Amino acid sequence: MKRFALAIICCALATSALAAPKSCEELKAEIEAKIQANNVSSYTLEIVTNDEVHDQNMVVGSCEYGTKKIIYQKNDR
Repeated sequence: MKRFALAIICCALATSALAAPKSCEELKAEIEAKIQANNVSSYTLEIVTNDEVHDQNMVVGSCEYGTKKIIYQKNDR
């Protein structure tokens, strides 16, 4: 019974560690790598607070427990 309880506790701790949110800079870097892999040359990624988001269609990521968003804008040449 003690082994079962220990296994449950370990699983709970492992799950919470996996669910830890990424930093905004780390997430932005990952999104940037994906955009560059698609050969997009002129774009802007910006980390903003939820209040600064004017168009939800521009949001490509969420970080810091959902308090900040990463917005994408393709720049015209």
